[in-house]
Amino acid sequence: MTPEEFKANRKKLGLTQAQLAHIFKLNITTVQRFETPSEKKSGTKINPTAERVMEWLLAGYRPPEWPQS
Repeated sequence: MTPEEFKANRKKLGLTQAQLAHIFKLNITTVQRFETPSEKKSGTKINPTAERVMEWLLAGYRPPEWPQS
């Protein structure tokens, strides 16, 4: 998953960076890094664990940290 895909998926889920950071139990700057393509490397991929959790969220998994409507 590329940084652009990660960001698009977060938006598809209707989550802010802060909300996703809370779900992942990470600092918001880490989520921002996941969503920012690296200028040093082309085809930058994000952390494999974050990618897997994002796939679970897209598949319908909702952890207890999920924001309440």
